[in-house]
Amino acid sequence: MGIIKQLSASVINQIAAGEVVERPASVVKELLENAIDAGATRIDLTVERGGKDLVRVADNGKGMSRDDLPLAFSPHATSKLEAAEDLFRIRTLGFRGEALAAIAEVSKLKCQTRQHDAESGLEINIDAGEQSPIRQCGCPTGTVIEVRNLFFNTPVRRTFLKSDSTEAGHVAEMFGRIALANPTVHFTYRSSGKLVHDLPPVTGIKERVAIFFGRELAESLLWVESRVDNTSLWGYVGHPSQSRSNNKSQFLFVAGRYVRDRSLSHALTEAYRGLLMVGRQPVAFINLEIPADEVDVNVHPTKIEVRFRDSNRVYSQLLSTLRHTFLSSDLHSKLQAPADANESVPAAPAADPSQIEPAPLVLNGGEPDQQMVASWFPPSKPTPFQTFPNPGYAGGAVDRSTPSWAANLPTPPSAPRQAAFDEFDGATTPEIATTPVVAVTSPQPIAESTPAPFSNAIPLPGSDIPLKAIQVHDTYLVAETPDGMVVIDQHALHERILYEELRSRVLNGGVEAQRLLVPEPVDLTGAEVAAVLERKDVLAKLGIEVEDFGGGTVLVSSTPAMLKGLTPDRLLRDLADHFRSSPLLPTADAILEDVLNMVACKAAVKANQHLAPEEISALLDRRHLVSESHHCPHGRPTALVFSKSELEKQFGRI
Repeated sequence: MGIIKQLSASVINQIAAGEVVERPASVVKELLENAIDAGATRIDLTVERGGKDLVRVADNGKGMSRDDLPLAFSPHATSKLEAAEDLFRIRTLGFRGEALAAIAEVSKLKCQTRQHDAESGLEINIDAGEQSPIRQCGCPTGTVIEVRNLFFNTPVRRTFLKSDSTEAGHVAEMFGRIALANPTVHFTYRSSGKLVHDLPPVTGIKERVAIFFGRELAESLLWVESRVDNTSLWGYVGHPSQSRSNNKSQFLFVAGRYVRDRSLSHALTEAYRGLLMVGRQPVAFINLEIPADEVDVNVHPTKIEVRFRDSNRVYSQLLSTLRHTFLSSDLHSKLQAPADANESVPAAPAADPSQIEPAPLVLNGGEPDQQMVASWFPPSKPTPFQTFPNPGYAGGAVDRSTPSWAANLPTPPSAPRQAAFDEFDGATTPEIATTPVVAVTSPQPIAESTPAPFSNAIPLPGSDIPLKAIQVHDTYLVAETPDGMVVIDQHALHERILYEELRSRVLNGGVEAQRLLVPEPVDLTGAEVAAVLERKDVLAKLGIEVEDFGGGTVLVSSTPAMLKGLTPDRLLRDLADHFRSSPLLPTADAILEDVLNMVACKAAVKANQHLAPEEISALLDRRHLVSESHHCPHGRPTALVFSKSELEKQFGRI
């Protein structure tokens, strides 16, 4: 007799539940998405004990007929697919026909439903997969599903659930994702008998961002929009000052579905390169509209992963759109004045179990009144009307007056080449340079130069007129602007200037190198020698020529002419130490950017370094000639802007 046996339907459903139903938040996700697919304009979510005891979702969708009701809770039964070809044209949030059957197998479920033309509703009860007969009941139009005692018949799974407050936090996070993706649907969320959120329908997501994340973040959002061929991208990204320590505030939606995609996440990170400090993550709320046959959502049972037919094109569109937005936006840090005592501040609500361990989507204060939120900022930019038939996905029409950005951004205009002559050991040696570059290392003064400006650079307020500044603590420069005042970090600003000048020279043929009469040997460890020689070609582009001398020694033949204050020994040791502590970057361009950052940092004036008035003037005169002068290459802000009105408010004049 054979040993292979056919599994029972109950075991099959419990196995499927292990993939689809991980915790109560998974149940919330599946039920909310089904309600949206049913055309609901209002959805009410109620949970008890973080969803362990009860998950209840009520909607005003189209409901189900008597024939459809039992099939809805049978495995592999769905109204959203008919043939295998339909898998390549998914236009709904659900389609696998597994979730409801899996949920009903590991819980006690009750469903009441009524179609708009029916005289009465229908009710079915399912206990661990066993369906009761359908009976008539009184209920409003739509569907109400109650899931009680999740995993009651699989006690091992239930023991793996976390505390009530932790599970409630996961439910709140899932609720927030779906509410952000469907701003035109009215959502309510109750936890342990208390109303947590009541979200009336809105035309855009900015108001909901304010509800979940607070007013400060919502007011700092930057609108992004582009269309390339038949792919549209729109939404909001956060100002660099609103970064987070993790990526849980990055929301990427494809056809109204929250997804996680490595390619899109990498494009988002690359767009913020140089604007955020190491270890910080950007905030984003990005919607992608793409034809259904160009994206595969049938990758994982949870449907949170997708694959694009042309991922490179989508990657380039997101990256170029964000970079264009940053180049045309003022990213200087502003003074965050404390709230005035007379201003209306939302009061903190009573303690709620779901708030004990706050999820990323829970406000630290109370939930503001919807009218108060709407008054915080002007009407949000209309979100493009979505081409997929999910009525709750987005509302409003596309603002076709907004230009569509090309997939690739134009490169900054190159500066004309000119001959430069540097004195070296009494001899005059001609070298080719793109723009004059200055090296500032104490005690040498800052010399003026005229690097070619980038056409899209956003200047510091008041950069079109000369500024008179004073140095404070030998670290900061304080200057008056037409609209107030600005405090500048001298090291961060000079580092950005040198970085842009070095990068411009590399793009135009290379950095001027000062060749040593006798190559200087530098003793390093074996690991440091390997790290330096692995980047030999990149260092050569920066005027640093090295070669292996054997025995843990590296010979330095030339150094950048602009780094006259650094000895070859010190320069190479600093580079080797940096390479050893940093992971090897994947591409030559990434390695070059990394080295450029470090060299610019080493050459820039330092904190606690006194500058002469002429040096201060030269530094300020050059600040608006480079791109992204608002941040240093490592992501630190170069200046803090104080408006006149903010100053007068602090001193009680207004």
